[in-house]
Amino acid sequence: MLFPYAVLLLPGLAAAALLRCSSSEAVPAPALPTVARHPWYTREHHREGRFANLEPPLERPFWRSVRWIARKLLSPQRQHPPTPFEPLSPHRLREPSPGLRFAWLGHSTVLLQLPTATLLTDPIFSQRASPVSFAGPLRQVPVPLAPDSLPHIDIVLLSHDHYDHLDRASVEFLARRFDPLFLVPLGVGKRLRTWGIRRVVELDWWEYVDYAGLRIHCTPARHFSGRGLTDRNRTLWASWYVHTHGDDALRIYFAGDTGFGVHFELIRTRLGAPLLCLMPIGAYEPRWFMREVHVDPAEALRAAVQLGARHLLPIHWGTFDQADEGLQDPPRQLLLEYRRRAASERLPQLHLLPVGGVDSLLSSAP
Repeated sequence: MLFPYAVLLLPGLAAAALLRCSSSEAVPAPALPTVARHPWYTREHHREGRFANLEPPLERPFWRSVRWIARKLLSPQRQHPPTPFEPLSPHRLREPSPGLRFAWLGHSTVLLQLPTATLLTDPIFSQRASPVSFAGPLRQVPVPLAPDSLPHIDIVLLSHDHYDHLDRASVEFLARRFDPLFLVPLGVGKRLRTWGIRRVVELDWWEYVDYAGLRIHCTPARHFSGRGLTDRNRTLWASWYVHTHGDDALRIYFAGDTGFGVHFELIRTRLGAPLLCLMPIGAYEPRWFMREVHVDPAEALRAAVQLGARHLLPIHWGTFDQADEGLQDPPRQLLLEYRRRAASERLPQLHLLPVGGVDSLLSSAP
């Protein structure tokens, strides 16, 4: 089993609840959306109280895995070249944008500003990816803006329950500050509710909701779940596909954490090619251990091509040291593969942003 990723409570995150007011009365939050199912919905990934990937599991040598995990947990923090970083001004996120604006806040945390709503993926603002304050991967690059300087967040998308993707301090802060809708895979909602978060909707693969002018689909990923020793695969992991409505719809795919699998072609066939793909590229070495659950940079590009994405934002790199490759290896390897393939085929436009980087797209973007 991969060591659980966890995050510390971030000092200073506590903030007064934000009340959105009209005159002297608070505006009530929108009703929770109703979950609907696609005709191709199936429960084939349900396994007697646990969940499974679409592909059969790969075998990992048990003791070799134990030794690798122990070494990773007990080794001193490695020194890395600095991850590209630029502070993000809150004013930049409040400027009008006619299409899609996206900002990479580090790891798998991306701010998505669409015409009708603002979304945040897998928010983590904490200093460690660990269940304790004294051990585990330490943040290697700052959060590019103070969390209480974020624009209003309407929707939070969570891909699974690992600590570097479901950070209690961050989601509790967001719930207090913005009271957003949390969309989560099956089983994850129970944990959020124990933390006092009530605006939660759980979805299975190939279910969807309509909310804030968007249709948001829960789609497969190839990964696993668990925050301890006894809950492996008790909750679902997922990717998310979000789009506006109409002929000029903006379409975004958030891959979450995933190995390479058949789900990429399924998603394109059933939901269409996205304008923008948020694809992880880090935490991929050693391959004998990571191949099933994390794409490497070449596989990330291959997946984006299979999806038919027009634009690719690499995520899940440069923030936490969670694997054997160097912290700056993922973008270097991605660029090598991109240049190799670009000579003979059409590839998505690459948006290799620094932490804190912002870019924007229109639905008609090539």
